[in-house]
Amino acid sequence: MLRRAVLAALPLFALPALAHPPRQPDDTEAKSLIEEIKDFRRKIAKAVTDKDFTTLRSIYADAFSHTHGSGKVDDKNARVVSAMAGEPMIENAPASELSYRVFAGPTVIVTGKSPILNVREQKTYDFRWLCVYVTGRDGWLLAASQATRVPT
Repeated sequence: MLRRAVLAALPLFALPALAHPPRQPDDTEAKSLIEEIKDFRRKIAKAVTDKDFTTLRSIYADAFSHTHGSGKVDDKNARVVSAMAGEPMIENAPASELSYRVFAGPTVIVTGKSPILNVREQKTYDFRWLCVYVTGRDGWLLAASQATRVPT
């Protein structure tokens, strides 16, 4: 009886081995995904600027994390609170030196450089940043971000 149960279960263990890994998007797909991310980034910037709580809650992945230049780490809730408080953020700061990299999943990593106001010092510093966008059940999500102050 036990032997029959083990033999019957074997095909279930083999299923993951038969699954295909995600396919890397070709150039045409990658260009289309980059355009989607550009639109999504505009949606995020608008939500941050407008302090649109509902949209902010929907754009960050539940497991989102942001690492500040200071090393402080925010989760989704802390990031939404920061946006609602009007704190300077990379999400709606002017950006230059943008680079888009498309991976299977699809996942898109965007890097850039932005001037961010240090509220305590009332001085603006340049930050290099990275954002990771992933596909969720209902579209794109911001999964992680990190900012590093550029030495002057």
